[in-house]
This record gives sequence, C-alpha cells and structure tokens, in this order.
Amino acid sequence: MTTAAYRNPLLPVEARAADLLARMTLEEKVGQIMMSDARGDDLSFITKFQPGSILHILGPKVGRAMDLAAQTRLSIPLLVGEDAIHGHSFWPGATIFPTQLALASAWHPGLMEQVARVTAEEMAHTGIHWTFSPVLCLTRDLRWGRVGETFGEDPYLIGELGAAMIRGYQGRGLDDPTAVLATAKHYAGYSETQGGRDASEADLTPRKLRSYFLPPFERAARAGAMTFMTGYQSIDGVPSTANRWLLTEVLKKEWGYQGVVVTDWDNVGRLVYEQKVCATYAEAAIVAIRSGNDIMMVTPKFFGGAVEAVRSGRLAESEIDEPCRRLLTLKFRMGLFENPRRPDLARAAVEIARADHRAVNLAAARESLVLLQNNGLLPLDPAKVRSIAVVGPNADDDLSQLGDWSLGSSQHPPEAGKHPRERTTTVLDGIRALAPAGCQVRYARGCSITDDDQSGISAAIAAAQASDLVVAVVGDHLNFIGETLSTATLELMGGQQALLTALALTGRPLVVVLVNSKPLVLPPSARSASAIIEAFNPGMEGGRAVAEAIFGQLNPSGKLTISIPVHVGQQPVFYSQVRGQHGDRYADLTQEPLFSFGHGLSYTKYRYSNLHIESPQLTRNQAAWLSVEVGNIGARDGDEIIQVYVCDVVTSATWVNKALKAFVRVSLRSGEKQTVRISLPWEAFQIVDREGREVVEPGDFEILVGPSSRDDDLLKATLRVVE
Repeated sequence: MTTAAYRNPLLPVEARAADLLARMTLEEKVGQIMMSDARGDDLSFITKFQPGSILHILGPKVGRAMDLAAQTRLSIPLLVGEDAIHGHSFWPGATIFPTQLALASAWHPGLMEQVARVTAEEMAHTGIHWTFSPVLCLTRDLRWGRVGETFGEDPYLIGELGAAMIRGYQGRGLDDPTAVLATAKHYAGYSETQGGRDASEADLTPRKLRSYFLPPFERAARAGAMTFMTGYQSIDGVPSTANRWLLTEVLKKEWGYQGVVVTDWDNVGRLVYEQKVCATYAEAAIVAIRSGNDIMMVTPKFFGGAVEAVRSGRLAESEIDEPCRRLLTLKFRMGLFENPRRPDLARAAVEIARADHRAVNLAAARESLVLLQNNGLLPLDPAKVRSIAVVGPNADDDLSQLGDWSLGSSQHPPEAGKHPRERTTTVLDGIRALAPAGCQVRYARGCSITDDDQSGISAAIAAAQASDLVVAVVGDHLNFIGETLSTATLELMGGQQALLTALALTGRPLVVVLVNSKPLVLPPSARSASAIIEAFNPGMEGGRAVAEAIFGQLNPSGKLTISIPVHVGQQPVFYSQVRGQHGDRYADLTQEPLFSFGHGLSYTKYRYSNLHIESPQLTRNQAAWLSVEVGNIGARDGDEIIQVYVCDVVTSATWVNKALKAFVRVSLRSGEKQTVRISLPWEAFQIVDREGREVVEPGDFEILVGPSSRDDDLLKATLRVVE
C-alpha cells in the first residue's frame, strides 16, 4: 500500500500541504478552518465536524480529543489553544506571572522573553500548542476593562516587549516541542474605545492606524508571530473581521505575513447577531473568508453557512482552499503529523514545580514594582520599627494579586476552582515573612471593594494606632476588570476612600501599596502618604517583592508605561499628545497626570549630564548615535532606565509632541558614573504624512533623554536631517 504523499516527512511542506488539500472534501476543508470550544465533556463534534483547532481543553481530555482526530478519515492532527496570558493561567498551580501591564514596568525585553519561555515550557507538556498572547493593544482610555492586559500607552515600547514575548513563546522554532504559537492581538485598533466601553466603534482613519496602532503589529509580524487575532470592534463601519484592508492588503500583502489569522470569539457570528452587517451565516462566511481570516473561532454555524455558500455558487471552493492551505502548512511546519505533541501530565507536574520557574517569577515581580513617591520613610529602618499594621482589602487577597485571566477570574466558572493558596505570597504573607525579629505585624482587612461596608474600619484604626506605621494595600477587584467590565470612573471603590481617610487621621506614617489592574485616581489621603508603591497585579511572588522593597532588600527600578491621572475627566492622558490645542490646561484642572509615563523612583538618585549627538546632521538611512552620562549620586546601588524621545520640530502633517524611540537599562553602583551610547535608527525619525506614507522629512529634530517623559526631566539636543 502506497503511503500518501502528505504523510512523507521527507517531502517539502508545500508539497505535503498541496497533496493533503487535494484529498479533502469541502466539508473537511470547512471543518479544518474552524476552532471549536471544547469545554464540555462531549467531544463528538470532533468526529462530526473535524475542526482543525480547539480551545479551552485541559488535562486528559486533550489526549481524548487527539485520539478522535487521529481516527478521522485523513487523521489531520488538532491544533490546541488556550488563554495562557501571564503564565499557564488556567492550569492549577502553574506559574502565574505579573499581568502584562505590570511586566511592562520592568522595561526589560530579556525578562519578557524569559517569562514567555517559562510559560511555553509549562504549557507544552500539557498538550497545548498555542497561546493567545501577547496583547499589543495601545491603551487610550483608562476606563477600558482590558487596560491591564496591555503593555501600556506607547507603540514603540509595546512592539519591543511584544517581540520579546513572541521569541520566548516560539522558542527555537516551530518544530521545537517546548514551543507554543504566539498570537499578536487584537489586530488592530480594538483599544480605541468610545467612553472606555469594550468593543465600541473605533473612530480611526487609516493614517491614525498607521501612525500609532499598527507599528506594534508590524513589529510582531517581523518578529515571527505565527498567528494574529482580530478585535471585536469596528472601524469606520467595518468590523475588524470583515476588514480586508487590514487583514489582506496590509498584513498579508504589504507585510508579507505567512502565518494565520484567527478571529476572536464568535466574531463571524457577531457579523450577524451583534454588528448586523450580514443577514445570514452564509453571507458572514463569505465576508470572513474574503476579508482574509484563516481560522473562525467558536462560530458553530460557520460550518453550515460556508458549505451553503459554496453549494449555492456564491463562494468558490478554491476560496476555502487558501485559508485551509495556510493552516495545514503551519501544522506541517510544527511537525504535528509526526508528533501531535500529546500531553505528558507526569512531565507537566515536574515542569510546573521547577524552582527556576519560580525564580523567574520572583525576578519579574521585583523588576515590575514602581516606587511612585517616597518622603524618605522607605526603606524602613528595622531598628526603628517595632510594629506594623497591614490593612486593606487587597493585603491578603490572592485572587486580586493574580489578576484577570487566571483561575478564579471571570473567564471560567467558580467550580473550576482557583490556584492553590500556598502558591501565592500575598503582601501580608511577605511582610510577615520578612519583618525583623521582634517586629509585631497586625492585620485588619478594613473594608470591602465590592460594597460600601465600612464596619471593619474601626479595627483597622485600632491596628494603626497600636503600630509604628501602616501599610495600606488597596486597588481594584476582579468584578471590575476585564473583558466587558469597563468602569465609568477610576475612583477607589467600596469603602477604600473612607479607610484611607481614617488611616491618615491617625497620624501614623502611611505606605500605600496599589494592587490594581490599571491606573486609578488616588484620593488626597493617598496622595499625601509617606510612600506609594504601584504593584499592579504582581502575580504569585508579588507579596514577597513588595515586602523586599518595604524593608530595603530590593531597590525598586520599575517605571510606569502608562500615565496615572489626577482625575478621570483628564482622559485621554497619555504622554504623546498631538500638537495644536489651545492652552495647556483645563479651566478647572491641570492636564498633567499625577504620575507620568516613564516615572519611577529609586532608593538612590541619578544625575543625567553631557548629552551629546555624535553627528549634528543625518542623511538618508543613517542611524544617529548619541551619548549621555548617568551617575548614581546616592548611597545605594541601583538600576536606572534611560529613556530617549524624539520630537520632529516641524512636520507636514500634525504629529505628537514627542515619542519614545529607545531605552536602556543600566546598573550603577553607588558613586558610579557611566557614559551610555545609544543608537537611533533612521526609522526613529519617521512620521506618517497626509497620504498615509511613512516618511522621514528633512529638518530639525530634538533628542530628549532622561528618567521619564516629563519635559522637566529631559535633557535636550538637536540634530538636522538633510536631503
């Protein structure tokens, strides 16, 4: 019996894909480009529809699903995906890292790559091939529920961190058995909301997309991300899943993208019942395929709609062939026909328990902490601290610390359980573990976030009055973050404002620790605190890292990648505003954020000096080189993040006041000074002109270097681009 050509691993991938495609029926092709929800116990849909991919399936069920796929006529292996967003999120006990917004605060691409590598290693042995990460959305309105899933507000930084995570997920290559496919999402403009509401119409022009929203995705495509996911929103009346310009003209043709495009959850169905731009599922199938989608995530009626569209002559079968070929090619490149990468649960248990994985998680939590303000109270002097009151609803809440997209959050029902409590070190746990001998630690929850019950505030006041200082851990709650869970305000909810006011009135020194998914508006009682630490959702090791910072075992080095406003009405408050408004403040309020993009303090001090541009003129396709001296003039060793911004002084179309184009981490001993040399590639000077072209225009450019995006923090030098 002759072996089918597609079964021969010695043949070129393209030949194998062509042979298999020629053997497939229309129904098999349609099934192959469907992704099915596998949460239920009944897996008979695999035999009936033969989907090419499935998601939301864990444990022994993965092996059962693979067996069913192997028993179909052509034995095409399954591609298995899961939402491993900041760790193998829904596998009990897996390493759960800080969320993306927290991780971004480290400004450390190498660390991002390590985080993704650990995640892939833990996923791969559970039989999962594909993670729906990283999120490359550009945060605009802080009320949006998914802000915590982003890397922040800057396109360049998002692209650099996203590319690093893609490298970590995809490992040595697609045939690496410890690699998982990365997903660049949500392509593109999903985060440009109206009123912060999730999946609302995005008011974006092609030029605005090219200027700010597309660059991180182009970076991801160049970095080798093998899957792109569409967003839920529409742009100028066109749902992203129906946007041929985005999916085909730009991504596949202009950028030469060879991977696959997957819709977000039931996006093809939403064309019919939500956005209502298609009357039938046959029409929706035609639109989705012709727009450039390759995999239709969880739209069961796509099967009948696509088959009907072909049988009625409205869609050519060859149009189904193209996405099917792309998916089959990916599976051949991954080697799934020879090794479907079945789950090895014994090996998975070993991988998840690895000490080096926990060490990477602790490093991520440490580097992600941002010291927002400090009047000198921190680090605490152990000789002067005999007792500490740890209060607040997030001081000992492991679920809030882990954040969204983890067991216990909204994506899975309560019966799915949560991660083992002993795997997470809360802030209370960390302070108790690291408090000096003889120091008494008192704890009072104080209040709730989800209601206005303030009955616990009296106990918190008593604990504070009996202690030398107070650490108040406040923030938000899983009920108010995530997909569909945007908020109308950014205020501290429940009884938290009353709690902080009461604590401030005790007169005890107050350290505020923020455990939150996104920037929140801080009341006067918090703004007047002796110190504020921003932890965001710091993962399983977050409490240890916070305690280390409080007691001085850790010198914080994180910097914000998102601006923290004074008031919710300042939206949008991101640093890179387009020039041209009248005035520089509201009539009743500043436009400046409370804490700006790039801000982050240390227990030492740094001094910037002698900014020098090596050549005052730049010609086409040259790189600009600059140097700056950075000295540690404080008493402690530390890490500093040097930020480089570019301002095009006069542009042919309106442009931003300044844009981040480079950053460097340096480690400096107390008293040490380094001259740091940095390159700015030609592309760093680009704008998008009125015709939507990426161009570098001749003229003067300001190079701004310093510790944050605030003008007062930046040294300035000028160079000229000549024809």
